[in-house]
Amino acid sequence: MQADWRNRYDLAVSAAHKAGDLARTYYETTFAVEHKADNSPVTIADQSAERLIRETVSAAFPQDGFLGEEYGNQPGTSGFRWIIDPIDGTKSFIRHVPIWATLIGLEYRGEQIAGVAYIPVFGMTYRALRGDGAYHNERRIRVSDVDTLTESSLCYSSMGWFTRAGREAAFHDLYKKTKRQRGHGDFYGFVLVAEGAADIMIEHGVNPWDVAATKAIVEEAGGSFTDWTGTPTIHTPDVLATNGKLHAEVLAILAK
Repeated sequence: MQADWRNRYDLAVSAAHKAGDLARTYYETTFAVEHKADNSPVTIADQSAERLIRETVSAAFPQDGFLGEEYGNQPGTSGFRWIIDPIDGTKSFIRHVPIWATLIGLEYRGEQIAGVAYIPVFGMTYRALRGDGAYHNERRIRVSDVDTLTESSLCYSSMGWFTRAGREAAFHDLYKKTKRQRGHGDFYGFVLVAEGAADIMIEHGVNPWDVAATKAIVEEAGGSFTDWTGTPTIHTPDVLATNGKLHAEVLAILAK
């Protein structure tokens, strides 16, 4: 394993913890909420956490690039790019729902090689580096062996996204074929798939910073992560993560 991958991965874990803990200091108080041009909410916690990550990384690796939800794209020259969502689940954060996380994805020459999802309120970290395995804190994790939809657990964020995408019927078809369904949205459904607690996570309306970290975690745990056409990308709004055994069958349902 390349030392430059490992060194950045270790820094990603540390930076996610520092930024997430900073965000939590705001979470436990009252704060103003603003809205961006796309009407999505943003707080001083989002902005402060992303700045902290960028400053921490730039001090160690000044040639690396960034893509973040709050401060956009900053090209680099090293081939590495850090993809940051300082608070994944801002709407939960605002309502003081504790399921939100600081996400850092590490990309090398366009491929996701590492990811960290830190849940400050629970003190839980999901992380993975290509070739090194996926972990929940210090416990190595692996996707489930469920191989039939009738025994599977399905996670999703919100029915509204499927309605707006014109894919409500396909989602209902998938929903009815699974054993249980839970609205564990944002990052959480993906890490549940990675550790075998769920088998399918389906989402629509995402940006690269929403899924760069979780793609690396799911894949290193032995799962599959693609868009709804089967392309392994973070650059489309529709994503599907599974334990791998169910992936083709779910894609076939979505293609109807």
